[in-house]
Amino acid sequence: MSKTFSTMLLLGTSAPDFFLPDVTSGKTMTLNDFKDKKALLVMFICHHCPYIQHVKKELAQIGKDYQYKNIGIVAISANDITAHPDDSPEYLKEMAKEEGFIFPFCYDETQTVAKTYKAACTPDFFLFDQERKLVYRGQLDDSRPGNYLPVTGKDLRNAIDALLTDKPINPDQKPSLGCNIKWKEGNKPDYFSSGY
Repeated sequence: MSKTFSTMLLLGTSAPDFFLPDVTSGKTMTLNDFKDKKALLVMFICHHCPYIQHVKKELAQIGKDYQYKNIGIVAISANDITAHPDDSPEYLKEMAKEEGFIFPFCYDETQTVAKTYKAACTPDFFLFDQERKLVYRGQLDDSRPGNYLPVTGKDLRNAIDALLTDKPINPDQKPSLGCNIKWKEGNKPDYFSSGY
C-alpha cells in the first residue's frame, strides 16, 4: 500500500474550474454549478484504494449531514483505469449507489483537473469559501487503515462548520495521507519532483 501525502496547496488559492462528467447522473459538472453555495468541498477519491475503503461511509455521511447546508460537494476520481480498471466509471457509479453518495462523483479521464488542484493522493480534500479561495486542505481525521482510531471526519467537519458559521479556520492543518493518484504513463505532475 503506497503512502502519499497531500501537497498542501497554498491557502487562498482560487478554485480551478473543471468540466467533468458525473458518473451518477450523466450530467457535466462545472465550478459554476455551485455558484450559489457559500462553501465548496472538492474531494479526490476513487474506488479501489484501501484508504478510501476505510473512510467511504464517513464521506457518504458528510454528504447527508450537509445536504441542507449552504455547501456544494463534488467527488472526483482521476486514476488511470487502464492500470486500475476497478476505478472505471461503471465501478464509481456502483460505489456511489452502494454507499449512498448524494453528491456528484466525476471522472477526470485526462487527469487535468487533478493536476490543476495539485491533488496527490486518495483521499485529498479541498475546501473553498464563497469567493472560492482555499481555506482548508488536509486530512479527514486522524484515522488510517490499521491504526484503530475511529473515523469521525473531525478535521474536515470542523473546517466546514467554521466556514459555514463565519468562524476562523485554523491554518495549522495536517496533510491527508492515502494512495497516490494513479497517473497515466508520462503524466505524473512535476510538483512531485519538489519533494511530494
